[in-house]
Amino acid sequence: MYLIELFQNNNGNPILILEKISYLIIILSTCAILISILINFIESSEKNIVKKEKKSIVETGTMMLFFLVYYSFIKLSIGKIIINQNFHIVLTIIGLIIIIIGTILNIVGRFYLGKNWANHIKIYKNHKLIKKGPYSIVRHPLYASLIWIFYAGSFIYLNYFSFIANTLIFIPFMYYRAKQEETLILENFKEYKKYQSDVGMFFPKLRFFMRR
Repeated sequence: MYLIELFQNNNGNPILILEKISYLIIILSTCAILISILINFIESSEKNIVKKEKKSIVETGTMMLFFLVYYSFIKLSIGKIIINQNFHIVLTIIGLIIIIIGTILNIVGRFYLGKNWANHIKIYKNHKLIKKGPYSIVRHPLYASLIWIFYAGSFIYLNYFSFIANTLIFIPFMYYRAKQEETLILENFKEYKKYQSDVGMFFPKLRFFMRR
């Protein structure tokens, strides 16, 4: 019914229809990820014996701050470009596919991580090294999925400021956080070294596609 109304209300204009579909998918994806983060915080509040801990400037609060900056660029059309309508449609469809994949990767990744999750960097006494599911695709699916989603948003809204911000700010911050985590993990899981060589940090390595 919703799709029928979209076509009726927008006279079949593909750009207007895609805009509304994009809005719906982005809202649903954002809500799903936020609910998953809330569940992470609830689970992490349970008593887990911490073996090692390291504070990081990159945590949920600073990630949310970046999201607000990113969203401001798009909302205020700062850095928006105009391109051919057909090319815009293609970029929007690609962006939506990436957002859906990224959202699934993020949520499933949190499910696999379970009680290993922490806002800051922690190694628990009963910590487990996760290498299955999304973690067989990339070593940090939670961070990777957000990077992919932010790029997808740049494609959908044709905003080069948000693209640059993701490339020059968010990715370096995620890399810094990931390296902090991996330093601590290597101290506790020697087998992580081989895992690093086999699996990409934020993007799948070529060998991942070759073994499919």
